[in-house]
Amino acid sequence: MKQAPADAPAGPSLHTAAALALGDDALVLSHRLGEWAGHAPVLEEEVALANIALDLLGQARFLLSLAGDEDELAYLREERAFRNVQLVEQPNGDFARTIARQLFFSTYQELLYGQLAAGDGPFAPLAAKAVKEVAYHRDHAEHWTLRLGDGTEESHRRMQSALNALWRFTDELFAPVEGLASDTAALRDGWLTLITKTVRQATLTLPTGPGSDAWTAGAGRQGIHTEPFGRMLAEMQHLHRSHPGASW
Repeated sequence: MKQAPADAPAGPSLHTAAALALGDDALVLSHRLGEWAGHAPVLEEEVALANIALDLLGQARFLLSLAGDEDELAYLREERAFRNVQLVEQPNGDFARTIARQLFFSTYQELLYGQLAAGDGPFAPLAAKAVKEVAYHRDHAEHWTLRLGDGTEESHRRMQSALNALWRFTDELFAPVEGLASDTAALRDGWLTLITKTVRQATLTLPTGPGSDAWTAGAGRQGIHTEPFGRMLAEMQHLHRSHPGASW
């Protein structure tokens, strides 16, 4: 078989795995945040969470389009074909649980997109735009972490419980992704510094160890997902699968 020259340009398939991983992260979290529509605690949060969800959906569309047909990838893949981290698929729970999930993920995403925007790879154009969006996502999550953590006794208890419950899912954020040129060690260090600062300012305690309950999640990138994800996926894909080929 004839081989391509060593200096031949890399084809788009080289980055398919990375596009799927990042695209699935954004798509799944977008859907989770969209579940708050009609249920957010106040009208202002209804708008804020919807805007964050739409930002993530826009990122997902760009990323999935690099890997193939965005609609087919979103609505016709089976559960084991999704490559999102397990953190983003976790149920909303109470408002504190949603905020903890957003704090952990948006801090990671802002740092990652900052790295990618500084390069010249296929994700640089998206990252340069999205890093500004994600800065708002993180600011929103930080604001609520401080407000809940340093609020009433009940809000403090719920925010601490949310951090403890989701901590086990954070380690997977820093696993290397095939085709993604990122400095995972720098990401982890920067993320931990920012999270520690926010948690302490909120008078909360940072969970310690590999996970708050002695185990660490980490197989979402390999297609292994938690039980709630299957139910979420069925809901997200139901309309498209019920009316194949339909157009508006």
